Amino acid sequence: MILKPEKIDNLSPEQYRSIMKRSLTDVTSVYEEVRGIVLDVRGNGDHVALNHYKKYKPNLTVEDLEVKKEEIDEAYRNVDAKVIDALKFASENITKFHRAQMERDMWVVDIADGILAGRMTTPLEEVGAYIPGRRAAYPSSILMTILPARVAGVKEIIACTPPDEGMVISPSTLVAADIAGTTRVFKVGGPWGIASMAYGTGTIPKVDKIVGPGNKYVTAAKILVFGEVDIDCPAGPSEGMILADETGDADLIAIDLLSQLEHDPDAAAVLVTTSDELALRVSDTVNSTVPQLPRKEIVDSALSRYSYILIARDMEQAIAFVNEYAPEHLEIMTDDFFVILKKIKHAGSIFLGPFSPIPVGDYASGTNHVLPTGQAARMFSGLSVDDFLKKPTFQYLSKDGLSLLKDTVVNLAEAEGLPLHARAILERFK
Repeated sequence: MILKPEKIDNLSPEQYRSIMKRSLTDVTSVYEEVRGIVLDVRGNGDHVALNHYKKYKPNLTVEDLEVKKEEIDEAYRNVDAKVIDALKFASENITKFHRAQMERDMWVVDIADGILAGRMTTPLEEVGAYIPGRRAAYPSSILMTILPARVAGVKEIIACTPPDEGMVISPSTLVAADIAGTTRVFKVGGPWGIASMAYGTGTIPKVDKIVGPGNKYVTAAKILVFGEVDIDCPAGPSEGMILADETGDADLIAIDLLSQLEHDPDAAAVLVTTSDELALRVSDTVNSTVPQLPRKEIVDSALSRYSYILIARDMEQAIAFVNEYAPEHLEIMTDDFFVILKKIKHAGSIFLGPFSPIPVGDYASGTNHVLPTGQAARMFSGLSVDDFLKKPTFQYLSKDGLSLLKDTVVNLAEAEGLPLHARAILERFK
């Protein structure tokens, strides 16, 4: 695939819509299949997972579904010390950043004489994290989903992840889960894992919320159980957008675009620039680099689908395009990136300047890498402590305070045809 620069003004309506749509996760093709699994788990509990995983261990029992301490100890022996140190260092930064997100436990405001109203902040009781497994084992994602819940004060944080042959879990997954403070880890993946956490099975406890990335089967299951539990924002393939002016470094931009594409054939990488010259240099570098890459088949596929080099007539048009695209990741490589930052309305996570590539946010800068994709950044934020907190309100009224509101409440209640609501007020003044 040869990536060529194109002017935004020259895009056809079909091209423009295709760029904006990119690879939105479509679960319709698997929805009914997943629905059957979810209903089966709801009705039959552990029995469903046991039947599914007997292909890995014929004499499987419910005790085999939970990771034991001995397995975690063995995992530490099998993971390179450098990786363990990296996970611990990243964990410290992620924890520090998410602690800064915590708000006041409680606040109160005087509405009027005798009327106080306020809000409390309380953590969820139990949370479930879905951890992709088998060929898609990403220990960094474990830190990103478990640590914010831990900082928020969630007491019980369980994880479900698909096992390999022999009902074994990737050692790096177990080490990351232990470092992050996961309470219990279960060897159940896919829709079986999501449904088990949503309804409880006897072995796997029911949780209040499920977070974490997964394939379309996992996404479909999360949509199906929403309402029984809360879920985070369904996420699709990775997206990286770069906004650059003539000061951008073509070599750095090229490698940053390509780094986003090694995730998935459906990943998206887009450069929006005001410089024709920079666009051509990035194009030449990308096209000459791809044949040398170790994952060139995946990268080449992604280049041919959802990746573009786009030239804007000016920075105003470039920023407008970025805001409409609402990227998961946005790098700003301009001379005045802090000025540009104030004009960005929609993005999952923003990386400023030439020394802030997207991978630092994936691993160790402290910000969360569980982010909205497919224009969902227009309405969702990345995972944070807020996802694990509830904020109930409260009020206190003295008799004088209630007297101030009496006529208003009675009039509105009667207007809505709710006479007992009005009576509940009036009785207090007899």
